[in-house]
Amino acid sequence: MEKFKTVLNIVNKQSNFGFGLVAILTASGEQIFSSVAFRCPCNELNFIYGMVFLLVPALALLLLGYILSMKTWKLITGLWHRKARLWRWKNLATVGTALFQISAAALVAPCSWVAVALLNGNYYECAMTGTNLTAYNQHVCGHKLAEGQCEKELFRFPCEKGSRDREDVLRMLRAHSQILGWLLIASIMLSNLLLICIARCTSPISYLQLKFWSAYTQEENDLMDSYTTKHAKQLAERNLKSFFTQTPPENIITPSNKDWEKISCLYKFSTKDHYYSTLHRYVESNQGTDSGMKMASVKSSTSADNPAVLHFVDGGTVGL
Repeated sequence: MEKFKTVLNIVNKQSNFGFGLVAILTASGEQIFSSVAFRCPCNELNFIYGMVFLLVPALALLLLGYILSMKTWKLITGLWHRKARLWRWKNLATVGTALFQISAAALVAPCSWVAVALLNGNYYECAMTGTNLTAYNQHVCGHKLAEGQCEKELFRFPCEKGSRDREDVLRMLRAHSQILGWLLIASIMLSNLLLICIARCTSPISYLQLKFWSAYTQEENDLMDSYTTKHAKQLAERNLKSFFTQTPPENIITPSNKDWEKISCLYKFSTKDHYYSTLHRYVESNQGTDSGMKMASVKSSTSADNPAVLHFVDGGTVGL
């Protein structure tokens, strides 16, 4: 279990490496799934069966990506009580940016599944031999077999690969599938490159500050998990001790609901005050509990607003 946690920490710290690992694991899973579970029925169900194996696992992976994303739950937790404030234009833009970031990360696994499945060709081959489109079937069949026989028996081709004519038809379908797979991969890589270039070109901060921000955010998240576990343990031990010994509880300071809400909301970076997270902003701007004096704020020397095309949200992480 400790080794597994170590791997997850490495993936979280290196987002690009994490996306690559997700893509590799998805591709490996598709290969295993295709060889073990997939069996084309070779009847009128070919199209439905092939499309289910091609798209439904991708949909499941997409939903799993949303479920496993911490940003998803940070965004929607308490949303019902904050809905009145969300209808402001700035808040809607921030929420939309967060949803885009979450979706971009969640789409890695399903796109990898569909691309690898198309390159493999089994699902597409099965699905397209079950189509009821006469024009498409005639295009695929060409002059194979007797006139009209290919269209009538096309759904049986994946199971009966004996003749050369059948093999030619299946080879054409596999070629179509692989072309679509490579086009999907190329379009994903191109769009990803364009989005990254746009985000970096319009970034209000430099490359080195961006690296520092990423490192700070990761360290803060790791320490937050450690501190919350430690503090929860102390509070639980105090309550149990007070209950079993029937003595007054010790004084343990716990943040209020309002304090938790302040550090749990979505964060958008601004060059007016370069806080790196909601926690950083809360600590720098909050009243000191012991001295009663306001803590010093970290302010930037510049006063320019963020470009409208780029917002950094949710703990200072970069969406692209």
